[in-house]
Amino acid sequence: MIITEPEQQPGPKQPEHQPEASTSSAPPPFEDSVLDPVVQVSDSEVLIPYGGEEPPSFAPYEASYFTSSNGSIISHDLHLNEDGEALYRFVLSQASVPPKLVLHCEGSHNETHVRFVNHDHNGHRRMETEEYTERVVDFDFKIDVGQHITGGLTHWSVADFAPAYRGRMFREVGVDDQKRKATRAERKAADAWEDERARRGFPPWIGSDYTWREDQPAIMHIDSVLKSSWTVRRWADDFCSSGKYLKEFDYEKVVYGWNFDAIISATQALIKSTYYRGDIQVRFETSHSLVSVRSENRLSRALSNGWIKFLLIITLIYPFVWLFRRFHHRGGGSWKVCGGAYALKRTARTTEVPRDVNHAGNPFHDAPSALQSLDVLDPFRQPSGSSLATKVSTIEGIREGEWFREWEGTIRRAVYNRLQEAEPLVRPDHRPPSIPQAALLDGY
Repeated sequence: MIITEPEQQPGPKQPEHQPEASTSSAPPPFEDSVLDPVVQVSDSEVLIPYGGEEPPSFAPYEASYFTSSNGSIISHDLHLNEDGEALYRFVLSQASVPPKLVLHCEGSHNETHVRFVNHDHNGHRRMETEEYTERVVDFDFKIDVGQHITGGLTHWSVADFAPAYRGRMFREVGVDDQKRKATRAERKAADAWEDERARRGFPPWIGSDYTWREDQPAIMHIDSVLKSSWTVRRWADDFCSSGKYLKEFDYEKVVYGWNFDAIISATQALIKSTYYRGDIQVRFETSHSLVSVRSENRLSRALSNGWIKFLLIITLIYPFVWLFRRFHHRGGGSWKVCGGAYALKRTARTTEVPRDVNHAGNPFHDAPSALQSLDVLDPFRQPSGSSLATKVSTIEGIREGEWFREWEGTIRRAVYNRLQEAEPLVRPDHRPPSIPQAALLDGY
């Protein structure tokens, strides 16, 4: 008998034994991962993305601008009118260049001359004499003072209570919803103080409530004095968010540290000591001291051109432009709330130096040390380990008296020789005897 085994029907395939998932297996050690060629990239290799080109390198935005005749930086760049960050960085980059300051000395007098003039009267020629007066310049020279600017730049902003241009065509007080138009008394007081501050060389952030002291405390020369509750960056954003047609953002550079009024008086007295009897004019002149960002449109660019503006004035078109800018809600707006300060002389931060005290009135000064150790017998003795501290401050930069002493001889020589020079003088020569008025200058 032949027995055949029954044919097995195909059934579901049994799964073979699979290793456990990789999630349950332990990760490879760190040493093996470091040796993986995938993560090994040499310094010479450059990873180029798909497309075959390297990504462009990052470069800061270069805004377009031009320099006016007095050295002011003026820009009508569209990006600066829309991006507060770009405007802020542009202002910071231009603020790194200090302004120029010169002492301008000029002497002149009037001369009366007589000349002969021919006149025709009823066909007859007749010669007559007439007098005329002309202005004669005797000396005209400048001295470079800006070369003595020392220390770093100090950014400042106008206090909220001070009248300033904050986006309108008139000065306001306050920020946000608390802004209001400054009163006539507030504007008059602010102008008077600004004139006095500039003449005496105070920093621009010092208000009229400050009491001047001869030691010039370090609070006048700290690194950042932002009196406004808004930062410079926020003011830049406020300017960019404005939709006014003729708007401008001004950043003013101010030089401080010297008593400019005293220097002018001493220089005038020095010139008079040379027996010069003409009219004397001595003044400080600042240039390259303004960074202005203005709207990007044809009318704004036309107003920045002096010749075009002059034509608009003589053709009586400019008064209508002024009315539009002054009264229309989308007309004009001005932001003059911040700037940079540059010191000719500044007081460094005050440091405390400990020193031991030895009272002259101590009756036990020459007594034995054992006797001096008895605190009960020595009422003048300081507690153990104590000492009084002396405040020490240092002056950075050159003082105005030192500067005047160096330039005194040069000014005399220029007046004697009737010097007329367009380029500012940068080096002094000799030092003749001083004048009494110079003794009032700090450091003479």
